[in-house]
Amino acid sequence: MKNDKIKNQYRINEQIRVREVRIVGEDGSTVVPTRQALDMARQQGVDLVEISPNANPPVCRLIDYSKFLYQQKKRQKEMKAKQVKVEVKEIRFGPQTDEHDYQFKLKHAREFLEEGNKVRAYVFFRGRSILFKEQGEVLLLRFANDLEDCGKVESMPSLEGKKMFLYLAPKKAGSAKKSQQARDREAAEAETKEAKKAPVEVDAETPANGGLLANAKISADALKKLAEADED
Repeated sequence: MKNDKIKNQYRINEQIRVREVRIVGEDGSTVVPTRQALDMARQQGVDLVEISPNANPPVCRLIDYSKFLYQQKKRQKEMKAKQVKVEVKEIRFGPQTDEHDYQFKLKHAREFLEEGNKVRAYVFFRGRSILFKEQGEVLLLRFANDLEDCGKVESMPSLEGKKMFLYLAPKKAGSAKKSQQARDREAAEAETKEAKKAPVEVDAETPANGGLLANAKISADALKKLAEADED
């Protein structure tokens, strides 16, 4: 079915019933009468394929039609592979979500956004908890603020029935503005790395290292004496 759809997109040979066509190839393009273009195709053992019917005159190529269809199918497959499939991931909160649960869901939302997906976060108000809708709005606004380094708000919190929704979309690479929370986290990680890299101070008099340090000093003195002897 897919191949038939591709075939029906193009007219070939005698199906092309205009007076003249523009033939394009590696050497450029030229406008010739359609009858002459058909003769050229027969001489080369290929087909006259109309690739742009709305142009004036229509644009054609001299190419084997089977090869042309294969190229078109391959090109469509490559374009489809390049298309990014964006999914909408849901994050659900209660109006009184505790901090541990909040951080857990914040982590997952960050992963979703960094993978290129959208996030639909919502607070579900059960029964009389609808009285805490302001609290739910504050929670969603905090959520958006904590994700501002990787996500942008598509719509502000809005109440729909018993649910208050917030929509976030991933930021494009290179345009992310890091939140204060993210900056603090990175600063803490950097300090930890620097602490690990810091050299350990060694007491030269300790027995455990005394041998190594003493040998290093003796070797240096020996090399110095040898150099002085050579000068003499």
